[in-house]
Amino acid sequence: MKTLPSSLLNSSDLLACFTTRGGGVSPAPYESANLAFHVGDDPILVTQNHDLLAQSLGYERSSLVYMRQIHSDRVVMIAEEARFDTPPECDALITDRILIPLMVMSADCTPILLYDPDTRAIGAVHAGREGALNAILPKTVAAMEKAYGTRPGNLLVSMGPSIGGCCYEINPLIASTVTALGYSGALRYEGSKVFLDVNAILLRQLEAAGVPAEAVEVSGECTACRCDTYFSYRADARQTGRIAGVIMLR
Repeated sequence: MKTLPSSLLNSSDLLACFTTRGGGVSPAPYESANLAFHVGDDPILVTQNHDLLAQSLGYERSSLVYMRQIHSDRVVMIAEEARFDTPPECDALITDRILIPLMVMSADCTPILLYDPDTRAIGAVHAGREGALNAILPKTVAAMEKAYGTRPGNLLVSMGPSIGGCCYEINPLIASTVTALGYSGALRYEGSKVFLDVNAILLRQLEAAGVPAEAVEVSGECTACRCDTYFSYRADARQTGRIAGVIMLR
């Protein structure tokens, strides 16, 4: 299965990468490495994709923890192995346990991986527009600080492929909400159209939380522009698969 390793989270005692849509077994419109069970794909094929990914990255599929993502601000701490078939309902996972891979899935939303090399803690965050405006990312940083003693200044953050401000058109009501929350700089106007750069909001939130700019890696690849390489909910007319970000302590 085709994956993109993080150049920032490249420690020998850490696994961190993002997947693409290539190298799996699912047919169109989930072609081919769809990892989500809830999108209409054959669950047998999705399980095979998970097996391929686990074999490729060297972890036990049964140890994987992923989420039932709900565009919320809920962070769940994983203190022990969870069941693969009962994902927690949340949009962020954190742990300090080794050999428990955390997964975030996306198809335009930003998948985010966090690593604190000092306290040996990790996180996986799903941040779309709603999650960003609900402050899911800084709340995850705060949860890691509370649970593990993580200092924001020590965090390393990798933001994976997501829809860019070039393609993410929003309506005026949403634009008003974004402006009211102080993020007007993330908006771009093109005639009567308004576009939103979700990553611009996330970067501001990380800065406000105390994470140094040089400790943040941004993919910069737009999933809608590159729907040949990644799944895109918008570019693929809503019926599509999900890529993933995976992080695990070794």
